[in-house]
Amino acid sequence: MARRRQIYEGKAKILYEGPEPGTLIQYFKDDATAFNAQKKGTISGKGVLNNRISEHIFTLLGMIGVPTHFIRRLNMREQLIRQVEIVPIEVVMRNVAAGSLSKRLGIEEGVQLPRTIIEYYYKDDALGDPMITDEHIAAFGWASQEEMHDIADLAIRTNDFLCGLFAGIGIRLVDFKMEFGRIWDNDYSRIILADEISPDGCRLWDMATNEKLDKDRFRRDLGGEVEAYQEVARRLGLLPEGADGAVLDLETHRQNRGK
Repeated sequence: MARRRQIYEGKAKILYEGPEPGTLIQYFKDDATAFNAQKKGTISGKGVLNNRISEHIFTLLGMIGVPTHFIRRLNMREQLIRQVEIVPIEVVMRNVAAGSLSKRLGIEEGVQLPRTIIEYYYKDDALGDPMITDEHIAAFGWASQEEMHDIADLAIRTNDFLCGLFAGIGIRLVDFKMEFGRIWDNDYSRIILADEISPDGCRLWDMATNEKLDKDRFRRDLGGEVEAYQEVARRLGLLPEGADGAVLDLETHRQNRGK
């Protein structure tokens, strides 16, 4: 079967023309980047795991009434999605101090925030995805006030649900990134959740040990990236029974690395 026409290639995914109008095929790569693509590498099998994890999360979100672009998974690395007009804003939900928030404000990583913080960033790799405010969004017309209300509402609902989902499997949802898109019906548009939700865009810490089960293992040269992603999938019940090699054992990993 001939490969469909490529529409877009990003750092972690490729979008292809879908089989029907208004659809795309989203392909998950093993490529890993950090610090706005200044650091690059490969995490073997990452695309397969992210495809399954994102499918699972988007399916559950759909069941609680959060509209998403996800239609169905096609194979190990591809899923069929609705074509949307991406709003050029990354939405970051922060429950625990970590990463750039800790650096900016001098708050120790791991401190529980007094309330969930929503941050907005302008999607532009060349500019380093700068942090922006509602005033910037309104001034430059990146989204209407009504759309931002919908985005904030969906972001809060998603965060509340995912905090509970991950807590149930012993994982602390520290923070995560979301993207939203417009789906059009003639002159009317509505906002839906797009992109993916996976260990690539989430900070996930084991509740008992604070071990990092996300892309921070790649960012910080901790190693064990594949095992960490597999552990998230295993706890979510997405790996087949008897997949012993998929069980995360970071202590053994450190010993093997001489740490």
